[in-house]
Amino acid sequence: MNTTEYHQLVDLQMQAIEEGIDDSGADIDYESVGNVMTLEFDDGSQIIINRQEPMQEIWVASKGGGFHFALKEGEWTCSKTGLILMDLVQQECSRHAGEPVSW
Repeated sequence: MNTTEYHQLVDLQMQAIEEGIDDSGADIDYESVGNVMTLEFDDGSQIIINRQEPMQEIWVASKGGGFHFALKEGEWTCSKTGLILMDLVQQECSRHAGEPVSW
């Protein structure tokens, strides 16, 4: 995949995360600046999601640790856990929010 394709695919994934948060009704604030999306919770904790263009990955940092996602068979998949990005973000949002967050 070239750089343009990578950015298009990450843009779609970031948009899906934003829409998932909106659809969930959870009280999660999010902001995207440059290559970084920050999810912020009532207790002040955060989840940071960022593009790692040189590696063509998406990285997530949260209370649960650091996770690296690469595109495999059309899904952003964690090299450590095998989880799909959207599933991990939903899981971590639930952990940070202190209540189930689903979309």
